[in-house]
Amino acid sequence: MSTITTTSDERRVIESIPHQLLIGGEWRDGENGSLPVQDPATGDVIAEVADASPRDAAAALDAAVEAAPTWAAYPPRERGEILRRAYETIVSRADDLALLMTLEMGKPLAESRSEIIYGAEFLRWFSEEAVRIDGRYATAPNGNGRLLTMRQPVGPCLLITPWNFPLAMGTRKVGPAVAAGCTMVVKPAQQTPLSMVAFAKILEECGLPAGVLNLVTTSSASSATGPLVADPRLRKLSFTGSTETGRSLMSQASQTMLRRNRTFDTSSKSIALPTSGSLSYSVRLMGIFRRHRTAHSNSRRAILWRFSIMTIRSRRMRSFIMRWPSTHIPMSI
Repeated sequence: MSTITTTSDERRVIESIPHQLLIGGEWRDGENGSLPVQDPATGDVIAEVADASPRDAAAALDAAVEAAPTWAAYPPRERGEILRRAYETIVSRADDLALLMTLEMGKPLAESRSEIIYGAEFLRWFSEEAVRIDGRYATAPNGNGRLLTMRQPVGPCLLITPWNFPLAMGTRKVGPAVAAGCTMVVKPAQQTPLSMVAFAKILEECGLPAGVLNLVTTSSASSATGPLVADPRLRKLSFTGSTETGRSLMSQASQTMLRRNRTFDTSSKSIALPTSGSLSYSVRLMGIFRRHRTAHSNSRRAILWRFSIMTIRSRRMRSFIMRWPSTHIPMSI
């Protein structure tokens, strides 16, 4: 394993972000040393980030718990403005962030930039929703009292993001947490931590108070996050990743009745009916191979009507399909 020789732009975007843990508003080294980040195409090391120990993760939760009361009382308008500024900053730096994502994750620059833009949109959406968190007031059915429903932040959250959408899944989780007034510990995938580090730095620049977002990168996710899931001070878990890991986390979370949101990978099938046109076939097939079949929304198998295959205009796509002896294209991975 060697260190890759990068261009000046590549080196600039890598060096523009911290390579440490963010705990309680302080960027600091991890107790376990450093974690290499590799170019997925070559295996070369492009950067090293801090490798957190269980004690580092516990310190991150401590910081989130300490900041929770103050952040919950923060004016919703100001929480929304922080998200709005973060949205504008990400859009203005889209090219650099896309290059950073391509370096660590490997997707083409055009797809990386697309993710940056649509990932930023989550922040714009939740910046506007921050001021629309309402409750309910009603008269009791028997007429003898009043019913008042209030919405309050659930408290400290653990947000675990996947390797294949390193920014968008972060903004999708962090955005609503910030808008609702929740503090959080974010654990990005060890293969692609740089995009989330860059996002955390942007939020810090945009005025997010210390301790609201704590970032932990680690080479041993189970040892770092396991104790957090078992800690009764943690109030919510949000996870996107593999079914195997998700099943384990859900089992742990059930012990403390932890609120949880989860998105696992899929084993679904795409079916193109004989009445579908060639565009439908092409869209279905391109969707399967999107992000090299790593998107959790990807189908694993296409079911096509053989007598309609010739309606596909793309010769390359049609020849690929005709190589298979059946109308099922196996997509097991």
